[in-house]
Order: sequence, then C-alpha cells, then structure tokens
Amino acid sequence: MISARKKHWETIYETKNPDQVAWTQDIPKSSLDIINSFKLPKSASIIDIGGGDSKLVDFLLDQGYTNISVLDISARALEKAKIRLGEKSKLVNWIECDIIKFKPTKTYDIWHDRASFHFLTKADQISKYLAIAENHINKYLVIGSFSEHGPTKCSGLEIQQYNVQSLVKIFNRHFEIVNSMTENHITPFSTSQNFLFCSFKKIEILK
Repeated sequence: MISARKKHWETIYETKNPDQVAWTQDIPKSSLDIINSFKLPKSASIIDIGGGDSKLVDFLLDQGYTNISVLDISARALEKAKIRLGEKSKLVNWIECDIIKFKPTKTYDIWHDRASFHFLTKADQISKYLAIAENHINKYLVIGSFSEHGPTKCSGLEIQQYNVQSLVKIFNRHFEIVNSMTENHITPFSTSQNFLFCSFKKIEILK
C-alpha cells in the first residue's frame, strides 16, 4: 500500500513543473562547491538523497564524476530527471525509496542531502535516517536544511528548522563538522528561503 508520504510527493511531481516548486535551482552552486572542496577522485561514490529531478546530477556528470546515485521517494521525480538527461541517465544509479526505508547495498564516499532531511520531524524518523547514514557513509556527509531564519513549512508539510549546533548534536556520534554556511535560495517565485549547509567528516569509532 502506498504511504501518505509517497502519495504526497508523487502528486507534487505529477502536477507541478520545476518552475512551480520552491526548491528548484538552475545551478546548485553551494552543493557543487562543497562536494568539490573534498577533493576526492572523480570515481568517488556519491549519493544525492531526495535528489528528485534536481540538476545536481547533471553538473556532477559534466564535471566527470562516474559513480553517482540519486534517491527519491517519487518515481515521477526520477523519471523527469531521466528524461532530461537522456542517454546520460544510463550513467546514474536511480533509487526509488523512502529514505527511512532505504537499505543500501554499498557505502558512499559522499552523502548529499539538500532539502530532504528537514522533512523528518519525528524522533523515530531521524533515528532511522541516522542509523542508515552512520553505517553507509565512508567519508563525507552534507546536509542542507532550512535554517532558523527559513520557512516553517514547505510543499504544504511541516519541516524542522536547524542551526549548526542542533545539526552537530544529531550527527556528532559518528561525524565531525568540517564547515557550515548559510544561503539565501531565491525560489522560482522570487521569494527567499534561508538554507543552512553543514558538511561533516566520518570519524572512526573505537570499539
């Protein structure tokens, strides 16, 4: 049976074009700058969580990255991205899954999440996300969420706002913060949304 979360996002991507949703970016500059700052080889395994039909994958392919996965709960979102990329879509591993139900079959050097994590507003959802991330990230984690100066809702759903300290508190058992920055994202409707980006490095846990 289709979940309410999945139904919501399938409806969004079925009925709206990129210029009708707030999260659309023509150039995901902050995400690209952070990913490139890690200076990993182009063969590094990268996953974009909640990537939908984001253009991040387009730019990563253009930059020569060869091991890219995109996960989204919406099949329609992924289909839109595949159509846009055409033949290049065959170079990407597409994963249709709710992130809190994700059972990875590999680990990732870079786990990138812009505007997905902040939709997890319940403690059990965050715990599930954290467990998956801790077990399947080799090197770096990037979280882009609404800051304390950002919206309180998005796409008709409640979200969780974050500051640097609250994100660090969630992830600090297995990750140490590398950098943080805020960004005023200008939506297709010419409104502004304040995002917080935090990048983390996986730390070795002594057993």
